[in-house]
Amino acid sequence: MVATPTRPKAQLAGKPEIVWEKLPEDFVLPDDPVDNINQPALAAALTDSLFFAGYLSETSATTTNYGIGAKVDGKTVVKAPDWSWIPAISVPKTEIERGYTPVLEGDLPLVIMEFILEAEGTQEYSIRPIHPLGKWFYYERVLKVPNYVVFYHKTGTIEPYQLSEKGVYQPQVPDQDGLYWLAEANLFLGAWEGAHQNRSGWWLRWWDADKQMLLWGEELIKQERQKAEQVQQSAIAKLTELGLSAEQIADTLSLSVEDVQPQLEN
Repeated sequence: MVATPTRPKAQLAGKPEIVWEKLPEDFVLPDDPVDNINQPALAAALTDSLFFAGYLSETSATTTNYGIGAKVDGKTVVKAPDWSWIPAISVPKTEIERGYTPVLEGDLPLVIMEFILEAEGTQEYSIRPIHPLGKWFYYERVLKVPNYVVFYHKTGTIEPYQLSEKGVYQPQVPDQDGLYWLAEANLFLGAWEGAHQNRSGWWLRWWDADKQMLLWGEELIKQERQKAEQVQQSAIAKLTELGLSAEQIADTLSLSVEDVQPQLEN
């Protein structure tokens, strides 16, 4: 069940002063470890289907545990979400080495995601409005990311939040299919259980506006292989009806007799 964290009164007072400037060369980047081995796979899978469906342009970027920084009230702040989607970067990507600074170097992220096992004790719900800033506060009040998603990959539970007109995150309600509409991405987001890349469990997946799931590369290959096999079977059936022998069919379709014979026996 989605529940918005209780907000301290301090967060409602004042507005942070934000300066978009490149990270200082002497700034020590956070060295937070990856919480578990599932995170890289979940992140890669999200990017994979977006890429093959054509949603990522040459200037788009998706990040995994990569720092996104800004100067807030005179102090440099960097948070590294488990996954983010940046629509367009305005500088050569080779120049973005130590961290990414929105506005200065490109667009603000349109979605940020965190993959966790348990909510208790995590920073994902930290709305601390003073330094060191909490993640929730930073994404909501500083980066103003329109979509913030917390995913419990052990149970497949999704907690998506959308930035309201008042500039605060509100929990999003799923539609009748259990999917969440992310208007800025023009995509639905949902949980899917199955096997991929030697991992079985829950995954986050994309669906287009027509509720067609965006496929991973390996699924597209399998789909194309199945289509080719269906076309081949249809061709063999038609040639068989014309009275051609297995050898003649194999020669016509540039196949081996061994490929043709089993289909004639079915």
